[in-house]
Amino acid sequence: MSVLLVAAVGCGVRPSGVSDAGEAPTGVAPGMTLYFVDDNDELRPQFRRTQRLGTVSDAVSLLLTGPGDSGVRTEIASTSVTSVEVTTHPEAIELRVPLDIGDVTPMGIDQIVCTARTSHVQNGGSERTRVRIRFVQFTPESEVHRTCPLYE
Repeated sequence: MSVLLVAAVGCGVRPSGVSDAGEAPTGVAPGMTLYFVDDNDELRPQFRRTQRLGTVSDAVSLLLTGPGDSGVRTEIASTSVTSVEVTTHPEAIELRVPLDIGDVTPMGIDQIVCTARTSHVQNGGSERTRVRIRFVQFTPESEVHRTCPLYE
């Protein structure tokens, strides 16, 4: 009988409270979210089916191809080169884009930043990460660490 009593109370498992395990996983999406400008001059997310989540570079490269006939517009000049180099630092994502500062409006910069940030977060990155855009020619604008105005 004493063996049963020890087995019943001596298993070593004790109830515990709720524990914080960090940020929830983001899951896998069948595409990417890009940001364009609507008729009200506001940023508008648009989901593009690509059959995979993609990287930050993939998302910004796809953004540079333009909105197509989706009913929104872009504030980024058309370019035949859409390759984007991405370097991730602990506090920032650095994008090297095939554009000069004159190729984008302030809203176009927001399109790039919001697209990069959303892709980074969907891939498990921190929502607090900032984005720095390096243009083809040096400009003080390349030194600014930016956030997406939709998520400030």
